[in-house]
Amino acid sequence: MDQNARPTFRDRWNEVPAPAKLLGLAGLLPQAAAALLVVGGPLEWRFTALALAFAYAALILSFLGGLWWGLAAAARRVPDWLYWVAVVPSLFALATCIPWSIGTDWPGPSLVALGLAILASLLVDLRLDRMGIAPRWWLGLRLPLSIGLGALSLVAGIAA
Repeated sequence: MDQNARPTFRDRWNEVPAPAKLLGLAGLLPQAAAALLVVGGPLEWRFTALALAFAYAALILSFLGGLWWGLAAAARRVPDWLYWVAVVPSLFALATCIPWSIGTDWPGPSLVALGLAILASLLVDLRLDRMGIAPRWWLGLRLPLSIGLGALSLVAGIAA
């Protein structure tokens, strides 16, 4: 491959460190189980599955912000906006708790919002890749995980 050419998804996926690949894919299992329970599980498990799906999506979204902060801190020169963007996921996840805390419709709409935010997080990952801040393999891991978790969160939220 030409050194100046952009790597393909397959190139990136093959370069993902094995532990990151294994743990990342395993990280989709809790949300998959919760979504399955919401869609087809016993009725008495439905709210618990929704609450767990919400909590997991909020935690992982917050974790993504921490990853971005870590990439910014490890780089020699980064634009200031990256530090600002890195705190948005935690604040957004916290904001999705507000409907529950004031007794309004929850967790369906909050799960949909989190699913969309997780999908939108790919825009930051793409920018980090283009700027050379993220490792070369970064998108090989982030694409399937963000699409997977975002989609599973949307399924659970819409089914709520």
